Amino acid sequence: MTRPERRRAAELNPHPWAAQPLGRRQFLAATVAACAGPCILPARVLGRDGATAPSERVTVGVIGLGGRGSGQVQTLLADNAAQLVAVCDVFASKAQAIKKSVEAHYAAQTGKGLYKDCAAYQDFRELLARADIDAVFIDSPENWHAVHAIMAMKAGKDVYCEKALCRTVVEGRAVCDTVRRTGRVFQAGTQQRSARNFRFACELARNGYLGKLHTVIVGVPGGKKLPLLPAEPVPPDLDYELWLGPAPYKPYRRVLCNHEWHYVSDYDAGYIATWGVHHVDIACWGAPSLHETTLNVEGTAVFPEEGTADNSISWETKLTTPQGLALLHCSSDKSPRGGGCRFEGDKGWVHVDRGRLNAEPASLLDVVIRPGQERLYRSSNHQTNFLECVRSRRDPVSPVESVYHATVATLVADIATRLGRKLVWDWQKERFLNDDTANRMLSRPMRAPWHI
Repeated sequence: MTRPERRRAAELNPHPWAAQPLGRRQFLAATVAACAGPCILPARVLGRDGATAPSERVTVGVIGLGGRGSGQVQTLLADNAAQLVAVCDVFASKAQAIKKSVEAHYAAQTGKGLYKDCAAYQDFRELLARADIDAVFIDSPENWHAVHAIMAMKAGKDVYCEKALCRTVVEGRAVCDTVRRTGRVFQAGTQQRSARNFRFACELARNGYLGKLHTVIVGVPGGKKLPLLPAEPVPPDLDYELWLGPAPYKPYRRVLCNHEWHYVSDYDAGYIATWGVHHVDIACWGAPSLHETTLNVEGTAVFPEEGTADNSISWETKLTTPQGLALLHCSSDKSPRGGGCRFEGDKGWVHVDRGRLNAEPASLLDVVIRPGQERLYRSSNHQTNFLECVRSRRDPVSPVESVYHATVATLVADIATRLGRKLVWDWQKERFLNDDTANRMLSRPMRAPWHI
């Protein structure tokens, strides 16, 4: 049965386990009633008036309902191309609350051919086991990204996964290989690629309007300290084993489970990666040589001396190609140009950040990319682009390799700061040259039963 056929069957009988066979008299009575008058279907049900027919909507589940996940839910509810049928969070009360809000939203959308029901799960494996779900949005902490994404793709789901792609380089490679082996659509949550200003800045850089590029400067928010957090009783509605997942076992600490996990290396490499990926992705989009051959990597960072956090608070790193192009990836307080991404060439510069676009000379802002010049992938809405690609089977604006390159660049920079020495990263071998200690930091053990 094809996906449209499966979807239509579900619309006619969304709860097949509750179906009861009709007797002969009931069948005849129903048939006569159906033929007694005209059958009028709303245009929306047929997919007219710019609407998407129910059988063609992408059925979606969301895993992780924190700040990013709850935001994804609201975006999906506003998109007629998606039907949100399942949500999942290790906090059962959170999943139930989102389920109720989703069902209330759909119940109010009368006449639009939408299902009302939305299931709530605490274990993501139950969501992935559903054959009627086409795609999942993964909004869990970074230590979960690779496992969630790989298991979802093996279950036949397309994936929208928040950045950073992974906690380690080896995990990232495994995700890339799974995308290409399974043929799934994968969109990374590097949503700046769907913003005109970021795309335009990259087109200026790639088409030579800045002259020969010599420096790309990235500045992102820094990390922070955390006090020494005491162990606490696990809340009754939390599956703490599923919150920890592949990470080492540590006692429950409320602050970490409520969005402060970014600052602890068991769950995340820190803002150098999780925030850094956004602007480093733009750097790589505008200057592809940053991920083509090798990089000389060096840098320093300030780490907490006490407390629970162990990721960098501030940092200054430099990644240089064999041709001399330098990527300066810094926390905003250490960046020579503040936040954002700045491309500098021998004929000018362009600086892009959320909410601003500046250039020197200012006339660069009036450039119109000419026919025959390089134009980058156009997307005006990141989630919509993903849903369109689920239907078309083409790569989205942020394919897996793009976020892999950006994530790896941030991770190798972090490793250099932790070791306190210069390293050479080889993109082809996906290893450091002549440094066994650094290479051991490209992976980390996963707690059973999780693996990639």
